[in-house]
Amino acid sequence: MLKRLLPVLILAIGVAGFVALRLTRPEPDEAVPQERSWRVEAMTVAYAEQVPVLPLFGEVVAPDRVSLVAPMVGRIAERPVREGQRVAAGTLLVALEEADVLPPLRQAEAEVADIAAQIANERIRHANDRDALARERDIVTNAQRQLERTRSLVERNLASSADLDNASDTLARARLTVATREGAIAEHPARLQSLEARLARAEAVREAAQRDVLRSRVGAPFEGIVTGVRVAPGDQVGAGAALLSFYSPERLEVHARVPQGYLAELGAWLAQGEALTAVSMESDHYFRLQRLAGESDPGGTEAILALEGEAAGLRPGALVPLLLQRPTVAEAVAVPFSALHGSDMLYRIDDESRLRRHRVTRLGETLAADGQRWALVRPEGLAAGERIIVTHLPNAMQGLRVEVAEPEQAAAMTEPQP
Repeated sequence: MLKRLLPVLILAIGVAGFVALRLTRPEPDEAVPQERSWRVEAMTVAYAEQVPVLPLFGEVVAPDRVSLVAPMVGRIAERPVREGQRVAAGTLLVALEEADVLPPLRQAEAEVADIAAQIANERIRHANDRDALARERDIVTNAQRQLERTRSLVERNLASSADLDNASDTLARARLTVATREGAIAEHPARLQSLEARLARAEAVREAAQRDVLRSRVGAPFEGIVTGVRVAPGDQVGAGAALLSFYSPERLEVHARVPQGYLAELGAWLAQGEALTAVSMESDHYFRLQRLAGESDPGGTEAILALEGEAAGLRPGALVPLLLQRPTVAEAVAVPFSALHGSDMLYRIDDESRLRRHRVTRLGETLAADGQRWALVRPEGLAAGERIIVTHLPNAMQGLRVEVAEPEQAAAMTEPQP
């Protein structure tokens, strides 16, 4: 009997022990849900007059580039300069051989001398014709008298009819000679005008030949850099063939395309005579906005900016990223781009460390003191001295709880340049 009750007794003791343990266990603390906060950096809102900038991408050009071409067919005698060499004003750049340049000039000078001699001969001939005309008219008068005497003698049968005919022929010949001489004198102005026209044409040819001689030896018109060298000494070139180019590095410009929406603003600023400066984002080069191009296309209009200071490595054809100053704006706030959520939203941190949404009007970009580009905005309903988050939160929303990390550093964040 005892053997049968022993298992039951053991099971009962186990159940009783389990119940006693459950009744005497300690009660766990009640779990209280805690709201999660997000660690962010913040900055203090400060309104000030700001200088917005416009990012541009332009090409360096040399508007005063001089391109030299051969004035005539010839052979290159000298080219003492090399590609990229900087030379002083007056330095010889290229010269053609004199054997190719001088013969056309000498031929033109000979033609001028020949026509000048013909003009002088024509004037002497005209003077001689006038003197001869007076004498020939006297001969006509004498022949007329001889004819009258012969006619009188014939009437008195003292001369024959043949004598009368001879006298008549002599008078006719004298009159013909006078008429011919008068015709030559009358033609003198036309002949002289024709010769003077030929002289003018010959002188023009001579001047062109002289000009070609001068152009056959080309010196640097100003201090600058040689580029685009196409020939070497000994090369045979044709008339109008490109030889080399030359430009001044101090007169470089940048042509950058400006979006259509900024043209009215920049045009009005230029019309007032105000200076707008651009700085290169890759170097310390500064440029001044001079004017806007006269033509546009769907991509915008080119702004023309002149280099200020030394070129220091700039070369025509280089692409330069620029930041162009725009007219100043008042009561604006500069914030890092990470502070923007979407294109027009900032989040303020209220007294309970929760986010409050504020819409902003984008005014452009500006440069911070460290050279970084910040967004320039004008918030709605955001007072100076309040804090905004500068950490971009993908899950940012109204009322989200945050925790400002390193508040001392956040309060001392570098402000942008005014």
